[in-house]
Amino acid sequence: MTKVLIVEDETNIREMVTERLEEEGFAVVSASTFAMGQRLFASEQPDLVILDWRLPDGQGIELLKQWRQSGATTPVVFLSARVELIDKVLGLELGANDYITKPFEMRELIARLRVQERWLAGQFQSGDASNSARLESHGVTLELGSHDVFYHGEQLSLTRKEFSMLHLFLSHPGQVFTRDELLDQVWGYDQYPETRTVDTHVMQLRQKLSNDLIETVRGVGYRWVKNNPNLTNN
Repeated sequence: MTKVLIVEDETNIREMVTERLEEEGFAVVSASTFAMGQRLFASEQPDLVILDWRLPDGQGIELLKQWRQSGATTPVVFLSARVELIDKVLGLELGANDYITKPFEMRELIARLRVQERWLAGQFQSGDASNSARLESHGVTLELGSHDVFYHGEQLSLTRKEFSMLHLFLSHPGQVFTRDELLDQVWGYDQYPETRTVDTHVMQLRQKLSNDLIETVRGVGYRWVKNNPNLTNN
């Protein structure tokens, strides 16, 4: 059973979402404050998180930053009254997996959670099937089972989206991906604020790896420098 942590200070929303998710077969724990959300995330180890931006004792975005900086890849869906594009982009660029604005439809929230649930199921299956599988290219080693990434032997800390984008590039060396294709392949659906976030993630990967490994094809998109990576199972 998928466990969901709801961090939301509005009682009516928290109770409504809890009741509906339990009807849908989710196990739910909830928090009304920053401190409680922080504590329950550590103790309950949820599979998914629904996170409000504005909490009485802090900002949800700061909770997200803490979790991502600690290496947690738990999918996080923002449920926020902040509707400005810049807020959506900021949340997603800092590691949120989805962003829904209030007021919202429960059917949409559940559908978005199911997307994240399917991703989790796919990760579990691929981890069981190929814990030792890896991709290698130009000094980059990507461990598919453990999600570890090394560059010339040094382990890197990547966000889930950075890992997914790197996986896509290494799996298709030399293939040009448009920004829309990257959004579809990496984020899993085409409803996304803007393609600028692709440029940001590419920039972050270049900073952690090398500017030369991800090539810009002007007017088209990006590609991994041509090479045939080795997919091995030791």
